[in-house]
Amino acid sequence: MPYLVKQSDRSAAVTKPIPTDDSLPRACIIGAGSSGIAAAKALSLAGVPFDCFEAGGAIGGNWVFDNPNGRSACYDTLEINTSCARMAFSDFPMPASYPAYARHDQVHAYFEQYVDHFGFRSDITLHTSVTDVARSDDGAWLVQTNGPDGERTRSYDAVLVANGHHWDPRLPDPAYPGAFDGEQLHAHDYRSGDQLEGRNIVVVGAGNSAMDIAVEGSHRARSVNLSIRRGQWVMKKWLLGRPADQIAFPGWLPWWATSLRLRIGALTSGGLARYGLPEPSHRPGQSHPVQSDRIRQRIAAGRVIVRPGIERLDGDGVVFTDGSRVAADLIVWATGYNVTFPFLDPALVAAEENELPLFKRTLHPDLPGLYFIGLLQPVGAVMPLAEAQSAWVAEILAGRYVAPADAELRSRMERDHRRNKRQFYRSPRHTMEVDFDHFLWDLARERKRGRGRAERRPVATPSPVPSDGPSRQATEVRA
Repeated sequence: MPYLVKQSDRSAAVTKPIPTDDSLPRACIIGAGSSGIAAAKALSLAGVPFDCFEAGGAIGGNWVFDNPNGRSACYDTLEINTSCARMAFSDFPMPASYPAYARHDQVHAYFEQYVDHFGFRSDITLHTSVTDVARSDDGAWLVQTNGPDGERTRSYDAVLVANGHHWDPRLPDPAYPGAFDGEQLHAHDYRSGDQLEGRNIVVVGAGNSAMDIAVEGSHRARSVNLSIRRGQWVMKKWLLGRPADQIAFPGWLPWWATSLRLRIGALTSGGLARYGLPEPSHRPGQSHPVQSDRIRQRIAAGRVIVRPGIERLDGDGVVFTDGSRVAADLIVWATGYNVTFPFLDPALVAAEENELPLFKRTLHPDLPGLYFIGLLQPVGAVMPLAEAQSAWVAEILAGRYVAPADAELRSRMERDHRRNKRQFYRSPRHTMEVDFDHFLWDLARERKRGRGRAERRPVATPSPVPSDGPSRQATEVRA
């Protein structure tokens, strides 16, 4: 069955401290956004000792409006593009009182409830940044932090990277020729329509943020021009009277099933060529879904004018590739994000052009003990996938999972990576794209296989190492 969280799926609250097994590898979680709290909950329930560091003063990451950590792209009209039942963690449904598509403040409140429900708030250290992560000579991970107590360096057996990938703004490179006299703003720094009030704006991009900002600008700005270099299929959030993403297929079906669902959604929503948008050169399902229920209305009303790509900047205006020119005093670049890890040496880990192959988007085959949580872009929400990744890592650290042999792991990782890239058109936007339901099904299958390998092993040694090799730790626990 496709993933759908019901109210009856709610787990009992954790009301007593869960004992920590100090014989297990000790872990560090970087970040307390949606992926970080999923990791903290999984390790807490498994009794794995850990520290979780969050640069800001609140949990919730990207869903905290004006997050003091400076990394949130949340704006006042933001609401989820995945319905609540498909975004919620598997054992903690969103409140029944929420609308089908929750507002950002409701999502943040949900995360706060999640942390308290499972009782691990005291394990999260706020106002503390991770500034460096490096391997020691004995294979441990040295984590340097900067917080209220100053700089500290601690040694860990494992590090779970959950710092998110929607915080380092990506700008056109190379930059467009010419000069611009007005203000330039990346969508990451957009907060409300107040920034658009009475201005002539050009919004550059065709993703969800670009659509939202253009729609808001149509009510607040003097003029809105939406510059789209490549056509996109823009789907509506509702289909046949229900949230469109809840019309889904089981994860074991091949990609064509999800692609068909997206195609039906796009065609039912109606193309945008008659509104002036360029005809997409790809089929529905070959790009990350873009959703907007209001953009068609605002274009039809003449409040959003669609333009092609930019040719050059021209002082107090912008010239487009069709030769047209518009006056502008604000450009909003809704051009995506770079995938970066400021605490890791690029010689150790770097995502060139946002590409970082990993086994099941989690394990780095050359860096035992380093895991990535939520470093994927699903056709759906990240949260349930980060939850599944976190539960898997907890099994690894507790010695209940054994990975396949190194050669098989690398072969399967490369095969999965090539398959995922084939499903979408080539761009930095799609290097981490996965099929939501298939990913959950496939990872559940691999976890089951790994538990079987652990049971067949005479003695399972808890280890952060994704192999059958010996652990730095001397703990023996039967799987």
